[in-house]
Amino acid sequence: MSLFEKHQPTLTKAIEVLHARTFYAAFPEHPAPAVYGETADADGQAKFKNTLGKEFGELMQAGESGWAGQEESPYLQEPLNVRYPIFSTDDLITKSKSAFHVWRKVSKEERAGILLESLDRLKRRFFEIAYATMHTTGQGYMMAFQASGPHAADRALEAIAAGYEELSRFPKAALWDKPMGKFNLQINKEWRAVPKGISLVIGCSTFPTWNSVTGIYGSLMTGNTVLVKPHPGAILPIAIFVAEIQNVLAENNFDPHICQLAVDTFEKMISKELAEHSEVKLIDFTGNSLFGSYLEALPGKTVFTEKTGVNSVILDSADDLDKVAANLAFSVNLYSGQMCTAPQNFFIPETGIKTSSGAATFDQFAEKFVANLNSLIDNPKAGPFVLGAVQNKKTCDRVVEAEKLPGKVWLKSRSFENPMFKKARVATPVVVEVDASKKEIFSKELFGPIALLIKTKNTDQSIALAQEMAIQHGAISCGAYTTDPEVKDKIADAMSLAATPVSFNLTGGIYMNQNAAFSDFHVTGGNPSGNASFTNPEYVTRRFTWVGHREPVKA
Repeated sequence: MSLFEKHQPTLTKAIEVLHARTFYAAFPEHPAPAVYGETADADGQAKFKNTLGKEFGELMQAGESGWAGQEESPYLQEPLNVRYPIFSTDDLITKSKSAFHVWRKVSKEERAGILLESLDRLKRRFFEIAYATMHTTGQGYMMAFQASGPHAADRALEAIAAGYEELSRFPKAALWDKPMGKFNLQINKEWRAVPKGISLVIGCSTFPTWNSVTGIYGSLMTGNTVLVKPHPGAILPIAIFVAEIQNVLAENNFDPHICQLAVDTFEKMISKELAEHSEVKLIDFTGNSLFGSYLEALPGKTVFTEKTGVNSVILDSADDLDKVAANLAFSVNLYSGQMCTAPQNFFIPETGIKTSSGAATFDQFAEKFVANLNSLIDNPKAGPFVLGAVQNKKTCDRVVEAEKLPGKVWLKSRSFENPMFKKARVATPVVVEVDASKKEIFSKELFGPIALLIKTKNTDQSIALAQEMAIQHGAISCGAYTTDPEVKDKIADAMSLAATPVSFNLTGGIYMNQNAAFSDFHVTGGNPSGNASFTNPEYVTRRFTWVGHREPVKA
């Protein structure tokens, strides 16, 4: 049985739900022993610990110029001391170019089989990846397991399915038969999906696998070779992915340099060097808008970006304001606000938020919101694990600076003790009231646990400001609470024009931060927060070109 035949049922199901947009998870998100094995967690933790202080020797890449690694655990505030092979740009490009001319001619079925097999292998390493993610990003254990393991694998599967679907859209060949009166003009036509070449995937420090695998698997599925350039502070999680891809490639007699890890250091970063190289045709990037805009402006490149955005919450009316406050507080606390989808600007009318028992004032909502933030932070069984740790010290500095913003400080940031990691770098949310006229304050992303409560004249102004922020500065998510169908439609219409998806009236176990593979498009590509979307057809079709050849039929 070929790898394609082995995994075809999974691929068929994935393509089906791509169209249906219903729930599907090929990889269970709960780290239950019944699913992954009784010793899977302990084994993964042991393997992670055994990696520390050593050379990462799993890669099938030779000819390194040295070894380096600068990852630091936000929980221990100590270096991991994992060292990775360093390669010159010329070496990476030369080997990728050579591998490309083999990989581009491999059938879509064989490519899909190899990539699906790599995900199947990675399933056995989800716990190891989870600990690697915890100690590079600061994510809590559950988020680290889900986001870097099952959810990332589902996103990778989604990219494979989308790529396979688009590669199957048109026939390989056809007889073109045109009646011409006394005779027919017959031409044999064929079409080839030609990949663009070398693909560069530049990773981020907070979600090293989830934000990278769609680009990696999307490019590989469409026949491109890939250079994975991780953030120097978060290498290990994606290094494991690359190692498993290389393993499956080699086992099936393909050059493992089809997918290479391109590690650099903070002192000598190679992102620009790689991005500007004439042989690099595709670039995937997650990170700040300044570098993302630079990449988008590079001539001759096809670029997919996810950049910074200013995410809003519009509060108009609600059935149960306590549940609203609890939901939003969890969203802000989750991973200490270090998510591109986390809410920042909360637009609240000065007349208050309408409820069944009358209008709740601005101050009443602020008090409920702060109380829910504190309640979760102070819950020793939940708080430390929901907030996790802060990946970058600059985020802590940003939180301290936010307390100096002009406006009432409803909640100051404070430290808390993580029962498992006494030295963890932590910061609880800061909440500041800002007047709606102070656009210079809330019109930029304040990455981290920072919430701005913005007092508006009415809901119409709230909608207008949220739309303006998204159009001018970008937004990846938006939350809205209203019991009025007309207001709901007005919000949906306004934010649609700003290319921003809205989560309405969330009060249960789902939050505006979260996106589901196969159903939610992550980023729309329609505002300054990014020019691409996980995973719409354009996300894969731009990675290859349809080329047709034709020849008259011989008499």
